[in-house]
Amino acid sequence: MFNFLKGVVGGSGGGQKDLPYNIGDPYPSAWSSWSHFRGTSKDDGSPVSIFSLSGSNPQDGRLAAGRNGVKRLRTVRHPNILSFLYSTEVETVDGSGTKVTIYIVTEPAMPLYEKIKELSLEGTQRDEYYAWGLHQIAKAVSFLNNDCKLVHGNVCLESVVVTQTLDWKLHAFDVLSEYDGTSGTATGPMLPYEWLVGSQYKSVELAKSNWVAIRKSPPWAIDSWGLGCLIYEIFSGMKLGKTEELRNTASIPKSLLPDYQRLLSSTPSRRLNASKLIENSEYFQNKLVDTIHFMEILSLKDSVEKDTFFRKLPNLTEQLPRQIVLKKLFPLLTSALEYGSATAPALTALLKIGSWLSAEEYTLKVLPTIIKLFASNDRAIRVALLQHIDQYGESLSAQAVDEQVYPHVATGFVDTSSILRELTLKSMLIMAPKLSQRNLSGSLLKYLSKLQVDEEPAIRTNTTILLGNIASYLNDGTRKRVLINAFTVRALRDTFSPARGAGVMALCATSSYYDTTEIATRILPNIVVLTIDPDSDVRSKVFQAVDQFMQILKQSNEKSNAGDTAHAGSLGLSSMPGNAGLLEWAMSSLTLKGKPLDQAPIAASNSVRPVTTTTAASSGLIETPSMAAVRVSSSSDFADAPAPPSPTLTDGWGEIENGVHEEQYSDKDGWDDIKPLEEPKPSSALANIQAAQKRPVSQPKPQAATSLRSKSTVKAVATKDEDDDLWGSIAVPTPKIASKSLKVKTSGAVEDDDPWAAIAAPPPTTKAKPLSAGRGRGTKAAAPKLGAQRINRTSSSGMQ
Repeated sequence: MFNFLKGVVGGSGGGQKDLPYNIGDPYPSAWSSWSHFRGTSKDDGSPVSIFSLSGSNPQDGRLAAGRNGVKRLRTVRHPNILSFLYSTEVETVDGSGTKVTIYIVTEPAMPLYEKIKELSLEGTQRDEYYAWGLHQIAKAVSFLNNDCKLVHGNVCLESVVVTQTLDWKLHAFDVLSEYDGTSGTATGPMLPYEWLVGSQYKSVELAKSNWVAIRKSPPWAIDSWGLGCLIYEIFSGMKLGKTEELRNTASIPKSLLPDYQRLLSSTPSRRLNASKLIENSEYFQNKLVDTIHFMEILSLKDSVEKDTFFRKLPNLTEQLPRQIVLKKLFPLLTSALEYGSATAPALTALLKIGSWLSAEEYTLKVLPTIIKLFASNDRAIRVALLQHIDQYGESLSAQAVDEQVYPHVATGFVDTSSILRELTLKSMLIMAPKLSQRNLSGSLLKYLSKLQVDEEPAIRTNTTILLGNIASYLNDGTRKRVLINAFTVRALRDTFSPARGAGVMALCATSSYYDTTEIATRILPNIVVLTIDPDSDVRSKVFQAVDQFMQILKQSNEKSNAGDTAHAGSLGLSSMPGNAGLLEWAMSSLTLKGKPLDQAPIAASNSVRPVTTTTAASSGLIETPSMAAVRVSSSSDFADAPAPPSPTLTDGWGEIENGVHEEQYSDKDGWDDIKPLEEPKPSSALANIQAAQKRPVSQPKPQAATSLRSKSTVKAVATKDEDDDLWGSIAVPTPKIASKSLKVKTSGAVEDDDPWAAIAAPPPTTKAKPLSAGRGRGTKAAAPKLGAQRINRTSSSGMQ
């Protein structure tokens, strides 16, 4: 018999050295003759609890009861019963004889009495936690009595332990036995080891060993009495000394008192079933019990119930005991999010609870869950993650961002939802410093290039802002290739005025990355044209930018004159006016709400395109401070000025003229094209007459000699004009800028069959000089404005 029980226990008999766990410090108290130790696994160091029971006689009754407890604990499984992990029985021989020790290894737990002292809860929070613990023990007792037809026999303070998640769990199964009251032939004690139970915990019939009355009683009669003893002990704060103390109800909550009295009824058949205690008592109806219960059956709730619950949870956690929230609710919440049963609002509660953890615990418990959530296909989860990235982004490691987070986040750049594209863009402000150059220059810049022509104007604006902020993380070659193209060819020509303003400020913010040649030939010519921008905020930014870049050029000139060979481009950003607070400006513009709609990207042609903007606060898009009052204008794109071709064009900015504008640009065409607007042009009719007067007389085709001479004259004049205007061959047509103050009118219409139309150059940057300038007739006949010649041809033929 002994060998059989020993085999059931599962002991190896090889000694304590074979125990795959390390035994640590003991707890001050444990049930009956057992000792309770802290322990760790030798394999992975995970914490465990180790219970040991020793006896000098192998036939000792305590050892027999201990073996019964091991057998019962390993076979009875329930969420509120201590989880069994391992057991063994060890025999050691010393001078006085053989010593037998039984070891039980369970999940880590500590005695309830010790945990209550450690938590030191008071008032409402204490009552709520006790209610939750009693609720769990009542479910365990109900499971044993009603479902398994087993009798625990000694439910008390020492038979309850608390796990790391602050759950109360029942153990000490040495006395546990089957209920045989339904068997008419059963005789003798129903509980063979009832002598292990202290007399203060025995009910009247058990104290008298009245087994006939016990068998006639319901299965829960003995354990209901034990529940009453447990309630008295936890509320009185002391262990039960004698049975008479149970009559002292001063410490029992009034809402629990009626049920407490029914549990301790002197008549066994009238005692309250543990299952009824859970259902009927008002005491168990509180916020903590309801919250944990909802989380435990979350998968059974519908989406509406989940959304309502998780939206209230952040505020609710403030009212619950902090330790309960961190050790019980938090694990339930992370599990629900990882396995998809929780909705997006749960992330807010997760991050709020996580903020109460230490930095080390945050890294171990919160970040792994967040990283897993980035792989979710639920768009609501992805939006919630990006909305709160400022709360956890700094804690993510560079490797995790580059390898695990960014590949999933990048899909948002091409999402059909403008809100998700917007949030993805904003998240790069935190992620970009942690990205490798492969992702930063090879992947991110491609997405930003596409977002600069996004249909949403706020996204285009914030793309420019972001690019200005992450410029310091790009390598020198990428900055040379990308920045000026992105800020001038696209941002400065955007139809949305805040986008143009953002381009100007981005150029100022990145001024330390440009040399004097780039400033003089590529930046200043493009920003000067915006000094007549319809938007006053853009104009004010432009004037500041012009002053800043002119100051750089002046300093460079002074150093050159002084013999200083230092490169002007090395001037730091902090030394330039207007740069202070750029990061603050960018951050604030990324947090203001508002969604400009109905804005189209820049047109590929120079046709006039009216721009209308509306705002929708619910959209989640962003406005800069200048976007608060968006001006509606009908101006066309400003003159274009692309950067020189790049050696490696992989990010979308090197060949920007092919991707956004179909025409060719020059570095100075916008500056030249805007200048003639300073003086009003003559009317169309007057322009035709003046042009006809300056134009050489065309001869009819039959007069071949005269016609040939006329053609050669025009050809020579055209060549002379091309030499005078170096930008004529590549300049774009004059942009049609609607300006009420200047009241500029467009020249007359051009005939479709005009033979000069194919080679016509745009108007020059200066007016024609008077005839007294000393040039020959051929020169005077070659009017600089070839377009006027085309119009004159129609006028003269009409006059003839």
